[in-house]
Amino acid sequence: MRPLRRYHITTFGCQMNQADSEGMAGALEAMGLDRTDDPDQADLILYNTCSIRDHAEQKVYSYLGRQAQRKHREPHLTLVVAGCVAQQEGERLLRRVPELDLVMGPQHAHRLPDLLEQVFSGSQVVATEPVQILEDITKPRRRSAVVAWVNVIYGCNESCTYCVVPQVRGREQSRTPEAIRSEVISLAAAGYREVTLLGQNIDAYGRDLPGITPTGRHQYTFTDLLYFLHDVPGLERIRFATSHPRYFTRRLVQACAELPKVCEHFHIPFQSGDNDILKAMARGYTHQRYRQIIAMIREYMPDAAISGDAIVGFPGETEAQFQHTLELVTDLGFDQLNTAAYSPRPGTPAAVMDDQVEEAIKQDRLQRLNQLVSQTAAARSRRYLGRHEQVLVEEQNPKYPEQVLGRTRGNRLTFFPGVIGQLQGKLVTVRIDQANAFSLSGSLVAAVA
Repeated sequence: MRPLRRYHITTFGCQMNQADSEGMAGALEAMGLDRTDDPDQADLILYNTCSIRDHAEQKVYSYLGRQAQRKHREPHLTLVVAGCVAQQEGERLLRRVPELDLVMGPQHAHRLPDLLEQVFSGSQVVATEPVQILEDITKPRRRSAVVAWVNVIYGCNESCTYCVVPQVRGREQSRTPEAIRSEVISLAAAGYREVTLLGQNIDAYGRDLPGITPTGRHQYTFTDLLYFLHDVPGLERIRFATSHPRYFTRRLVQACAELPKVCEHFHIPFQSGDNDILKAMARGYTHQRYRQIIAMIREYMPDAAISGDAIVGFPGETEAQFQHTLELVTDLGFDQLNTAAYSPRPGTPAAVMDDQVEEAIKQDRLQRLNQLVSQTAAARSRRYLGRHEQVLVEEQNPKYPEQVLGRTRGNRLTFFPGVIGQLQGKLVTVRIDQANAFSLSGSLVAAVA
């Protein structure tokens, strides 16, 4: 076996990847390795990759190149590429970077120790075949001691024409409600106050589980799961992401309004405000339907925070169609919006569509959209001024050590003076004195719990 003492993980991409990285870190520490923040001091380097956009993929190759050169000087170094780029590229990664020891797709994250044993026996391993995801008993190494990610459904069955997720993460696989509740109970018992339930398309949870009610409804829906988890002792907050407009229901909104632990924050990507572009994306809804969803949320929870995702420069997008996206953002007033210029991904229908938009036009539209998002987010932030907000304290402010930081129920990052040793993990009341576009500042009023 190679003399491994320290590991380093670099994570690219979404919350699902972050959760996978925590699980793999736990597996490595169970093998006796210690974490290091300096990759040049690590004996094992793992890149957990994202292939949603070309920029993230190219960044991985840049990082890999530096460590591949190092491996020629230090042959004991173990190099691992996990995640979506690994799944997408497979053996092509080995041809491009022959210094790699292990290439493994997201479905194989729980197999990391076994796959490393093959590597230590002298094999160069590629693990990208579809598998049934099993419950992982390894304890993750979680980055936070207060908030935790909990996967509830893996994969995606959608066919959005721009997206590689179904190819790289596989078909939908829901965990059982009992397994999820057991994990949440363990987290709450360990002092975690908040969990974020994760799924690439979380509203699809339960569709693949056995059991249909007499009325024909799936026995286990995501809404049912929220009710099932709500009474876990010690748990104070529940969040979830990511929702798909096609499957978003009034029953889910009613549950969120009814259950006190479920935070008033909804992340619902819309991608475009133009119906023809949405049809070309194969999203399965119209901008009118999306507007109805937001109106329904605000009917039940007028102060709820709304965030989403948007893509500009999709093939064939005209200036008039882009204006429809700007109109939707102006009309709905998002608290936060993740924006991106369209990036062609190999193997997707959109990559070979006619009328690809010029890069300069895409970047111009992205800049204009971001400017509007900053304005609308700032306007939404101003409603907090002077209010008393409940904040869950997570950590010390790395820039200003005299401050701590946490999030409101609406997911606004909030800073205020305090001692982390006294406040971490506590729910506190903060008076909001300053409102920026994407964060709040204030002063402590009282500790709630």
